Amino acid sequence: MRRIAGTARLTCAVVVLGALLAGCGLLGDAKNDKGTVSGMDMQGAAERADGMFYSTVEEIKPEIEWVHYTTTTGKCDVTRYWTVMTVVSEQRRGNFLGLVERFWKASDYRIDMVNPSKDLPTIIATSPDGFGVQVKFGYKGQAFFEVTSPCVEKSKVAGPKRVANGRAYEGEIPTPNVRSAFWSAETPVPDPAPTP
Repeated sequence: MRRIAGTARLTCAVVVLGALLAGCGLLGDAKNDKGTVSGMDMQGAAERADGMFYSTVEEIKPEIEWVHYTTTTGKCDVTRYWTVMTVVSEQRRGNFLGLVERFWKASDYRIDMVNPSKDLPTIIATSPDGFGVQVKFGYKGQAFFEVTSPCVEKSKVAGPKRVANGRAYEGEIPTPNVRSAFWSAETPVPDPAPTP
């Protein structure tokens, strides 16, 4: 029991450290003499984060439904969050994460951590320009995306310009409630037929 608790604490510490390093811009980016990324303010960083998310979910086929969750700002960074409303069954989470990881690798993101947990799998990566990005599964198998900028110039941050492809929710976003013939199926993806 102590070993499991210790492993859980270590995993949490690695996740938090990765998020902090990415959020504070310590993972390598072009900084000016103020310690911020040259030529980018918080609004620009938020738009860059949006673009990273949109390009990622466009690679997920069949399409999933998602909604904007929130935006937070730190001393010199900005984080955007999105919530996936499509039910992704336990049997299909590996396929989902595999699509995301392949796209991030193809986009030259550095994969910083892969947590293969059966219940709460997570992938954390860093883009070439120092943005921290992650996808994780949480309560009831709900998937979440998060993008955190490196340190940038302080500015106001507007909400995302693009409308979510899922329905709008008043108040708290519920657990996943959109069924997909593919993503919600409770069977593994069949192996492709062998070629003769």
